[in-house]
Amino acid sequence: MSRLYSGFPARAPGAGLLLLRMAIGATLVAQAVPCLSGAQDPRLTYCLLALVSGASLIVGFLTRIVAAIAATLVASATLLSLTSSSVGSLRSHPLDLNMIVVAVAIALLGPGAISLDAVLFGRRKVIIPRSSVSSRL
Repeated sequence: MSRLYSGFPARAPGAGLLLLRMAIGATLVAQAVPCLSGAQDPRLTYCLLALVSGASLIVGFLTRIVAAIAATLVASATLLSLTSSSVGSLRSHPLDLNMIVVAVAIALLGPGAISLDAVLFGRRKVIIPRSSVSSRL
């Protein structure tokens, strides 16, 4: 896990990452909740994945993994809607494309200091006690 979380930017960059995570996470949750009420079996899995990944992004838990899952979910839903629609133009899905780009950016940048990942996997202060051998010398 240490390679997955190499740094946790604080202050303004950390707040910026929090805003990005909140925007994508809240959008996923807002799209998943109505979907769960009338979902058929294939869509139920998509809705549950969107709900869990949105909630995980909001709190900042396993952020890089979940952001990659969110980007894949939005990209697959966008491609499915493009192939099933009669128009099939990308002009009808600009917000989906923005969500994909922001989710990929979050996956590349990491969670930031204001996240559950920073609490669980953040920087640790290692205290090395003096050994009795070095005190004799």
